[in-house]
Order: sequence, then C-alpha cells, then structure tokens
Amino acid sequence: MEIEGRAGLNVQKKGIVKQPDPVKPPPNNTEEEDTDCKGMQKEALNRSNAWEPTVFYSLGNETFFFTGQIINIRESLDSFGAVIWPGAVALCQYLEKNREQVDLLDKAVLELGAGTGLVSIVASLLGAWVTSTDLPDVLSNLNFNLSRNTRGRCRYTPQVATLVWGQDVKREFPSSIYNYDYVFCADVIYHHNFLEDLLITMQYFCKPGTTLLWANKVRFQSDLRFIENFKNVFNVTLLEEIPQEEVRIYQATARTSAQMREEEKRENQRHV
Repeated sequence: MEIEGRAGLNVQKKGIVKQPDPVKPPPNNTEEEDTDCKGMQKEALNRSNAWEPTVFYSLGNETFFFTGQIINIRESLDSFGAVIWPGAVALCQYLEKNREQVDLLDKAVLELGAGTGLVSIVASLLGAWVTSTDLPDVLSNLNFNLSRNTRGRCRYTPQVATLVWGQDVKREFPSSIYNYDYVFCADVIYHHNFLEDLLITMQYFCKPGTTLLWANKVRFQSDLRFIENFKNVFNVTLLEEIPQEEVRIYQATARTSAQMREEEKRENQRHV
C-alpha cells in the first residue's frame, strides 16, 4: 500500500512509513517488561524441549522458535513476498548460531525484499535497529508480522517502508543520511526480471563499513549468473552451504578504490 506524502517526510499509516527515519533512536525502555519477558522466554524454552524441528506449519501460518522466542508468521498466497522461503529460515539460523561473529546489538540493519519479515524479526530480537523494506503490496502483511512479534520484546522498534530496487533508490534513500551496518537479503533472486536492479540496490547500500549477508536457494541458471555478477562487484565469502536445501549464505563487503583500480588495470592488460 503506497502512502501519499511529500518526499522526505516520515509519513506513517498503520506502522508503515514511506521514508524511514535515518537516525537510530534511543533504545526502548524495557525495564517494566523484563520480568514478563523472562517469564515468556522460560516458558518458550520449556516448550521448545518438546519441539523438533523449530518450524511448524498450519494453513496460512508458520511458527518458529528463535532467540528464545516463539515467532508466529502469517503467510498469504497472494504474492511470492508473503510466503516464507528456505533462504530466510537459513539466514535466521545462521544469525542465531553466530551471534559473536555477527553482533547485531545496537546495529542499524536494512532488509531488502523482507517478505513476511522473519529475518527482520530475528534481527530485532537480537538487538538491531531494523528497517524492513519491500514493495507496497507486501507491506501490510509485513507490518502485521513485525508488530505482533516484536512489540514489547525488542530493544528498538523496527520500521517498515517501501523500497523499489533500481536507480530511484538514490533519490528515495540519499546516501548522505541513510547508512547501515548490515544489509540482509533472503531469497531475493528467483524467476523475475529485476536482477540488475537488485544488484544496483545492493551496491548502493553496501558501502565501506557495511556488511551484506545474502541467503538464497539456487533454483535456476539465472541464479548462477547473478551469483557470478555478485562476486564481480563485491568482496565475497561463502559462509555456509546447505546442500539438502540448496541454499547458500554469502557475506559481501564493498571493494576499495585500490581494489577497483587494480582490477581495471588487470582488465586493460588482458586486452593489450
């Protein structure tokens, strides 16, 4: 659902903003909720002992258990973005298992193509200040899931905002004010015509000092071509591969000016 308003204004409607706040707010005051949260976590942990695996399916709803919390996700068959895909689950598992390597406490996190919001929820529960983005027709369900699973549980209240991949992102999210410690992407490549726009958007937000984590199931030849293009523009590390799910998790950082000059030099030498 698109929100009408002048560019640059933080126009809110049912928790969704057109232009998200670029400045991290002070942490929420959770002192009054500590006792209740600890009780909920204990109950959830007790229940989890009888739960295996940590994902349960019902019509239109999935239940997960991450970071000591029960997470209920509402799905919809109206859009690919309203369904949970394996890359999102894999990235959440990775974040939970590797909290020391990926310390999200007080970090600014942007999720591209957030879909149902599972990754954004887990990042919020791990202490991050999250801006969760997707196309307008996905935002209502995304906002519903984030609200129901983070209210009273998180150090920061996550934001939900429209973000369309491509060149216009420079106008909607000027780099002078929008900066993130992490960019998360899960199952953002599949059979669609916006892979070039996605790569442009990844490059735009993954600046020096930013770490991009991307998890995806490899389904098509076009996915493999995108991976090669991805490796050509970032410093890339394969963090984890899950063969049974055909999912890979990559870490990427921006190339330095010196690296780009050296690559250009090698490319020129090949054509001499």
